[in-house]
Amino acid sequence: MFLDFGPVFEQWEADFGRTFVLGEDPVKHRLCHDVEAAFSDGKQFFCESPDLRASDLFQHVVQYGEERGWQFGGPMAGHLIGQFPHERILEDKVSLYIHPQNPIPIRQPGIDGLPRHWILEIHFVDRLRQIGAFFEELLTVAEPL
Repeated sequence: MFLDFGPVFEQWEADFGRTFVLGEDPVKHRLCHDVEAAFSDGKQFFCESPDLRASDLFQHVVQYGEERGWQFGGPMAGHLIGQFPHERILEDKVSLYIHPQNPIPIRQPGIDGLPRHWILEIHFVDRLRQIGAFFEELLTVAEPL
């Protein structure tokens, strides 16, 4: 089971998600562990890569899962947060997301010149077993885990 929270603090939306395993299935427990470890690894990669692009971070977390036998379960691996983080820019499907086609540097400031903050979302699945796990948290604040 997973929980996905979208708290709003003074009109600013955030995101926080975790997966929990009920029972003793070792594959499910490994999947849950791997999705959390992938977040830590992705955050470390972000911290060590000053010129990191959104597309590179996407590929990094996808590869992390594939190396452990999982498929990536979504079209993106995170998004900006802020007052309107899921707002769509007309004809733009990727610039607000950690997406394979987004070449924007993660640390590039917003149009207002202020730093932007990103949520990193990891979705790993095993389609054959029909199971998945999810982990999301703020990427761009604090030290790596």
